[in-house]
Order: sequence, then C-alpha cells, then structure tokens
Amino acid sequence: MTGGTLLTMASPAEIIEDPWIGIRDGKILFAEAAPLQPCPLPEAHEIIDATGHLIMPGLVNTHTHLPMVLFRGLADDLPLMSWLNDYIFPAEARYINRQTVHAGSVLAIAEMIQAGTTTFCDGYFFEDTIALAAMDSGMRGVVAQGFIDFPTPDQPDPSRKRENAERFIDRWRNRSPLITPALVCHSAYTCAPETLQTIKAVSRLTGTTFQIHLAETREEVALLQNRFGKKPVVHLRDLGLLDEMTVAAHCIWLDEDELDLLARHRVKVAHDPESNMKLGAGVAPVAQMLRMGIEVGLGTDGCASNNNLDLFGEMGMCARLQKVCSMDPTVLPAEKVLEMATIGGARVLGISSEIGSIVPGKWADIVLLAMNKPHLTPLYNPFSQVVYAASGADVATVLIGGKVVMRNRQLQTLDVEEAMANVRTIAASIQEKYSPSLN
Repeated sequence: MTGGTLLTMASPAEIIEDPWIGIRDGKILFAEAAPLQPCPLPEAHEIIDATGHLIMPGLVNTHTHLPMVLFRGLADDLPLMSWLNDYIFPAEARYINRQTVHAGSVLAIAEMIQAGTTTFCDGYFFEDTIALAAMDSGMRGVVAQGFIDFPTPDQPDPSRKRENAERFIDRWRNRSPLITPALVCHSAYTCAPETLQTIKAVSRLTGTTFQIHLAETREEVALLQNRFGKKPVVHLRDLGLLDEMTVAAHCIWLDEDELDLLARHRVKVAHDPESNMKLGAGVAPVAQMLRMGIEVGLGTDGCASNNNLDLFGEMGMCARLQKVCSMDPTVLPAEKVLEMATIGGARVLGISSEIGSIVPGKWADIVLLAMNKPHLTPLYNPFSQVVYAASGADVATVLIGGKVVMRNRQLQTLDVEEAMANVRTIAASIQEKYSPSLN
C-alpha cells in the first residue's frame, strides 16, 4: 500500500505522510515513510494506491448485539425497562432462531464493514451462528454466548448454563484467527448471583472475557439496592466478578467509590453514547474514568436501541457529549477518542497485541477513508477530521487480516442486496404478526 496519510495509532498523534505499508500472510510486515529518493516498490501480488485517502486501523466496536438489526425501529422512544420487558424480550422469544440470527448478523456485518468497523464484540443468542457469519464474511469478532435467568430461544433449559458455556468456549477456541470466544451475562438484575458466579468461573477457567451490562439506568441501581442492599459495583465485587477480564457495558450511574473499585480491579468499560442518549439512560462519566486509568472503548449497542452501527458517529457524539456535560471543550480531544475506537477498544477486548494499530506483526485490519469530499476539506488535523467531520459513508476500502473485504465501497465477501432482502422478508413477518402485547 502506498500514498495517502497514515495514522498508525501506535503512539499519540503519529502521522506518516506518503507511507509504505507491506502486508504478508495477513499481517503487517512494515509501515513506514516512503524513501526520500525515488526507488522501485518492493515486489507485491497487489499494490493499493491510497493517494487521497487517510489510512487508519479498522474500528473496534466493543459492545453490540448484531441480530437486533431485525428490530431496528420496532420500538423507539421508550425507557429501557419498558423497551426491554414489554417489547424486545417478547419479540426475541417469538422471532429469534438460527435462521433469523444468521440473516440479521450478515446484514449487520455488511453495515459495519461499510462503516469501517473491522472487529466487533457481540453478545446474543445462537452465538455460534453469529461466529459462522463472521467467518464467512471475513469479519473479526469477539463472540460472547449470552446467559440470562429465563428460557431463551437457544437455551430453553437455563439450568445447563455451565455446560453450555464450556461447550461454547471449547468449540471456538483456536478455530479461526478471526474469532475470539467470550461469555456474557445480561445483567445483575436478570441473572441471579449463582448464575453470575457460574459463568464468571468458566470465564476464569478458560481465560476468556466476561461481559455484563452494568449501571445502565437509575432503575437498575434502585432494583439492586432493594434486592441485595448494595450498589451495582459493590454487588459484583462481593460476588468476585471484578478483574481485568471483565468488560462492563454502559456504567452510567456509578459514584466515586464504585469507579474506584472498577479502576482498582482493572475492569474495562464499553461506552455506548448514542444508545445511552436514545434510551434516556444518562451520560457515563467517561472523562473521569479515563483520568482514573480505566480502559474505555466505544460501542454502538444493538440497532434496536441506536439505530445504526456507525462508530464514526459514536466518536463524534462521545467527544461532544463529554465536553458539554463537563462544560470543558478540552475534555476528550480527538486523538483520545480515535484511540478509544481503535487500539483502546482492542485493549478493552484483550486483543491489543493482535489488532488496533498499524504496526509490524499485527493483523492488517486497515481502513482507507476517502478525503476528497467537500465536508472533509480543508484538512488541518486528521484526527479532528475523523472524529468531528467524517462518517462511515466516507470509508472507501477495508482490509481485514490483509484481505480486501470492501473495495471502493463495493463489498467483496457478501451480497449486501441479498442480505437486505432476507431481513426485509423477516421484517414483513414480524410486522404482519405483531402482537398487541408488543404495542
């Protein structure tokens, strides 16, 4: 790859003009400035001319639920508890199966690739199906089998949680360099202490990431206080769930002591600003988390609560929201926000040695952003342009593991028209059979 402007994300604010990037066997061989004196290019099977483009690591979505694209726009403008209990949980029970999960996942992967995301972290039902969809499309994913304390479409018998968790990890460990298995419990209010401890025990035994929704709403905090007499983070600490392999999503309604517990136990956080705003959940204290040394990555959450998978939008929203809430325009500069969406997200997911920056030895997960557009002109600061002006629609070419999965906005590994048609068919069925109980 030659030409363009490279943001390696290997160190703060590093910019390389007119770089040479070599890729071999899917990994980065070199990434450096081109020689000052003209010389022949190294021999290569293919040379990608990135002139006029910004070259950056692929974005890392640290928290999402891919098949929920099936419910995009189905139940909007509702508070979280009503949204979940009255609409989403009943809809999932009725319409989620292997076929619908696969269709939704393929469409979600197409949407993410077109918006520059090369790695996602998902937690849902039929997670095997999501992993297969990712492999088939050449997408990188941390796939987390989900657990909750009532029968689900993929686990009608909730009593077999440990067996199901162990089987899932065994099935996906070392199966593909694209797939990293993990486990997720929905929350401390939908999972009993025994469930949380059981799944965390499997996570520790297998060395995999454990994920959970945490302190997303004030209602959740009050519910846990009434049920256990404890704040959410204290409850998880007393159950032995907090460590460097725990990723907590949302983390909005936490006090200083709880943030200190997260920092001391090295818990990672997945921040979903647009979903939090749309559900009226609140604003996570991200700037304070970062000051306390807590690793924070960006996520979109599922399309039923966002309603898109564009991490460029999340970056801009994250930065602006923290600035206006703190009344401090210097909070979360663009470089830091882009770090959260790339190498920072990789650190949250425990795979920063493999992805997240463009340096020799890592997988070649690379995005080319087309800069010759009115809304990206002129260019003074590439970091600011990415965070405050660019969108997923500006992504031109995407490589994952050195393989071109999108070239000049054309997906190479899946049929996006077919993916949309399949989801439209499912959506028609949902709309036709939409129960009054979901209205």
